[in-house]
Amino acid sequence: MPNAIRIHQTGGPEVLTWEAVDVPAPAVGEATVRHHAVGLNFIDTYHRTGLYPLPLPSGIGLEGAGVVEAVGAGVTEVKVGDRVAYAGGPIGAYAEVRNIPAHRLLKLPDAIAFDTAAAMMLQGLTAAYLLRRTYRVQPGDAVLIHAAAGGVGLIACQWAKALGATVIGTVGSPAKAALAKAHGCDHVIDYSTENFTQRVREITGGEGVSVVYDGVGKDTFMGSLDSLRPLGMMVAYGNASGPVPPFDLLLLSQKGSLFLTRPTIMHYTARRADLEALGAELFDVVASGKVRIEVNQTYPLKDAAQAQRDLEARKTTGSTILLP
Repeated sequence: MPNAIRIHQTGGPEVLTWEAVDVPAPAVGEATVRHHAVGLNFIDTYHRTGLYPLPLPSGIGLEGAGVVEAVGAGVTEVKVGDRVAYAGGPIGAYAEVRNIPAHRLLKLPDAIAFDTAAAMMLQGLTAAYLLRRTYRVQPGDAVLIHAAAGGVGLIACQWAKALGATVIGTVGSPAKAALAKAHGCDHVIDYSTENFTQRVREITGGEGVSVVYDGVGKDTFMGSLDSLRPLGMMVAYGNASGPVPPFDLLLLSQKGSLFLTRPTIMHYTARRADLEALGAELFDVVASGKVRIEVNQTYPLKDAAQAQRDLEARKTTGSTILLP
């Protein structure tokens, strides 16, 4: 029997267990995928801790790449032998083999390796919807990207730069500053030693940025609002430092009639046509070399607990993959 990481209760990384699982023949509309690589993402820790509740017991993980081994009745999107990748669920990617609705799978171009695909699908599709749908970055825009040396950050910084934006990134150390600078950031702010709101105003001549992409949450939220130009957009897409506390909506008008959104990849890829369109844009920008995917850490899949510990301790940069 194949193995998978399962959780039977919420808590710290120690609740992740490596166990044998039964994988039945694919049902109607499903495909069986044997993973060659699995992606590690911060949202996985939210599922593990219960911040985003799951019915238990449960698998975990939202992203993987591999080969289709079987298809159920009615499947037209993929066939046996296809190289595929996916992101955004359903939950259960931390597995050697799994069944998944075929309409969630994207065929992987030959030019993109399994490791690269597993490292980029969730983070890359996130960057795609952030930059091309939530706020469509235009040449000349000034944008602020928090956690610029993280997985989404490194992709988003390169992509925004390729779109002609002035890219400002925040990081937490000199080493991460150098990494962000090498991946498209025109200006890098180390928030451990600098006031990022003040620096953004200096960089933009007092105007502020058109959009802030903030996956950090509680620690940066108010400063992010103060970094925006009038009518700017605050895109709060993650909670790495904890959830944003309730606040008075009147602040948005007082700070310049700001826009605020809390998007998720699930809504932006719910329709097959939207998933395929975003996937095509991502594959194109990676295959063209405009965006380089950095797989900076690999762990055996059975060691997912240690991988999550390192992720939460900010010991990782770029993308991390788990190998079955």
